Amino acid sequence: MVKVRIWDLPTRVFHWLLVLCVVALVVTGQVGGNALDWHFRLGYVVAALLLFRLVWGFVGGRWSRFLVFVRSPLVILRYLRGQGSPDMEAGHNPLGALSVLGLLAAGLLQVGSGLLSDDEIMHSGPFSHLFGSDWVSIATSLHTRYNKFALIALIGLHISAILFYRFVKRHDLVRPMLTGDKALDVPVEPAQDSVFTRLAALGIFAALMCGVWWAVVRWGPV
Repeated sequence: MVKVRIWDLPTRVFHWLLVLCVVALVVTGQVGGNALDWHFRLGYVVAALLLFRLVWGFVGGRWSRFLVFVRSPLVILRYLRGQGSPDMEAGHNPLGALSVLGLLAAGLLQVGSGLLSDDEIMHSGPFSHLFGSDWVSIATSLHTRYNKFALIALIGLHISAILFYRFVKRHDLVRPMLTGDKALDVPVEPAQDSVFTRLAALGIFAALMCGVWWAVVRWGPV
């Protein structure tokens, strides 16, 4: 067994910040009232986090890049038949890649629909006034029902897969996301995780967070 740096620090920080924000969003969304102000603020943070993950999927550490872990349908089929190469287990395996893409897509749709939604009581998304009532109604239904339940289902599948790997296949997927390192049977190219890449990631996230906040202030209600 050889220990290899698979998950760079920016990827790990993104992952756990997203987990904390999602939990807080669920709580503030259920409490309602004044807690919805924090629900919106957390939504802006999640928007910046998801956008960061998209950017980091192209410029981040090797095993965080889409071009490395997103596989073709034929490769996925071979993996399901047990014909996958050893490096497929280093980062996200082909099925895990589908889970990542599904969670990112559903997360972005949830954030986007929240920006347009309107509860017709006290709170409305900052961009809801820019669109017609039909679009706002669709966005509200997506945010509070359809995409919300789809996102919950995807999160449930994600957690189930982690538990399956932990207790059935005896592979701990949580520890590597905490430490960044993974014990592998076959050595693979490690992810770059230097001070420079970490500072670059911080700069990218800061720029995206400022961009999200600027958009809300610029295009939100006067």
